[in-house]
Amino acid sequence: MEGINLKTYISSHILQSIEIKRAIAKDRAILSLIEQAARKMIEVYQKGNKIIIGGNGGSAADAQHIAGEFVSRFYFDRPGLPCIALTTDTSVLTAIGNDYGYEQLFSRQIQALGRTGDLFIGISTSGNSPNVLRGLEMSRTMGITTIGLTGETGGSLAALCDICIRIPSQETPRIQEAHILIGHILCAIVEETIFGKGF
Repeated sequence: MEGINLKTYISSHILQSIEIKRAIAKDRAILSLIEQAARKMIEVYQKGNKIIIGGNGGSAADAQHIAGEFVSRFYFDRPGLPCIALTTDTSVLTAIGNDYGYEQLFSRQIQALGRTGDLFIGISTSGNSPNVLRGLEMSRTMGITTIGLTGETGGSLAALCDICIRIPSQETPRIQEAHILIGHILCAIVEETIFGKGF
């Protein structure tokens, strides 16, 4: 990157990420939505149901990352919590993509695996990923609570969610960095409430 001071470039990315997180930390509406999402997730688990998560690309990685924290552990050892990332079974993914089309990738799995009382988290930085939208639509028809993680505009996703957490940015990397932060916060609250001293 000729002509660019790499240390300055690196620092600018770090500072941009910090600024988005500062904005979230100061936004009482966003903080309230995160709290609502955590309470709903706790309720789902206390009733013996499960959480399902779906997203594309980096958001697929986030779905798997969050599921791993619930099923394995986060801060401390405790029983695993049922959480499924819909992006891990290549045979299922390719079968649905081939037979029904990529847009049905999550809705078909939710129809097969979901139950009334479960919770689906749809992650889309644009808010317009067709397969995430179809997954949210299927969830609503099945009595599955819906939470959306998206960017500033919310896209079409916002109207399909019981709780929609919008990151105040339109830059995909900054949105994704904030999504995993929120995922970690949700894991921490759920784990501490169910297995720790609570709040």
